[in-house]
Amino acid sequence: MSYRPYQQILRRKSRQIRVGKVLVGGDAPISVQTMTNTPTEDAAATIAQIRRAELAGVDIVRVSCPDEASTAALKEIVHEVNVPVVADIHFHYKRAIEAAEAGAACLRINPGNIGSPERVKEVIKAARDHGCSIRIGVNAGSLERHLLEKYGEPNPEALVESALWHADHLLQNGFDEFKISVKASDVFLAVAAYQQLAEACDHPLHIGITEAGGKRTGTVKSSIGLGSLLWAGIGDTMRVSLSAEPEEEVHVGWDILKSLGIRHRGVKIISCPSCARQGFNVIKTVETLEERLAHIETPLTLSIIGCVVNGPGEALMTDIGVTGGGNNRHMVYHAGKTDHTIQGDAMVDHIVELVEKKAAEIAAAKQEPAAEPQAAE
Repeated sequence: MSYRPYQQILRRKSRQIRVGKVLVGGDAPISVQTMTNTPTEDAAATIAQIRRAELAGVDIVRVSCPDEASTAALKEIVHEVNVPVVADIHFHYKRAIEAAEAGAACLRINPGNIGSPERVKEVIKAARDHGCSIRIGVNAGSLERHLLEKYGEPNPEALVESALWHADHLLQNGFDEFKISVKASDVFLAVAAYQQLAEACDHPLHIGITEAGGKRTGTVKSSIGLGSLLWAGIGDTMRVSLSAEPEEEVHVGWDILKSLGIRHRGVKIISCPSCARQGFNVIKTVETLEERLAHIETPLTLSIIGCVVNGPGEALMTDIGVTGGGNNRHMVYHAGKTDHTIQGDAMVDHIVELVEKKAAEIAAAKQEPAAEPQAAE
């Protein structure tokens, strides 16, 4: 039986736009986004949250701007963070103009709830004048009334018709620096809508399963939906929507991309679910290592296997590996070869040291900056 390795994922061809310093579409890497959940007018709290997301590897951050106090704070927020900020706008077109003036890199709008064509035209002018791109954000929960009357309920055709109608409106105003999303909380509805939209246009697409749920259920839904789209080559930028902290959305987004071999960042841990054969506490070890190694950006692989059944085989395919052994001594592998053993109570600190050293070597070879080693807790 043949299989299709990740190298053969054929990415859909799309136009390329710019969100601040981040390119979206074309041959640009698929970017990972999140959204803050602090009151935007509390600039200090919002900046702190964005910085945590930056440490997790976020490319673009969206910030809600529901009122004038929010857009007033946006200028400070944009100045203090290192990633492009998207202003999330609903209902009031003046908030979009204020956000563009404050330095937002992109305006997320649903033209249908911004108001009259004249108001949409004013938003387009502000975006053009201040170098903003736009995301047309269509959502199954807020479709236009005439489409609901036409189709009876939210369906892929309604979402796509809404998106293309709004896109055409921007194009008629001579503005093409935009991307589109057609989100739904239902995985099948969202995936079908994106598939249809991908065939109907070459606009860059922001993909996501909206209101996916909590950390566990939302991760599962997003992985199914976004994984299906990405495997089909659909998607230029993405957000995993979780009822969780923004940095958790970023971690899951990166894990989806790494699992498909699309982008690589940080340590990829291959670990067993553990059983009675384990020579050490695999679950606790992996949990600790995920925290201790989160600062590393250089891509490398680490296998943590509790016993010798699958351990040697997995370790042979990773940069560094550990296999559980007897008498509280465990085998350490390096570059696919057995290297030495380590006592159980010193194992975690030893693995962290080995991974940091390996990351520094890889970074030096690629002339990339390596993360600073962290002191053991």
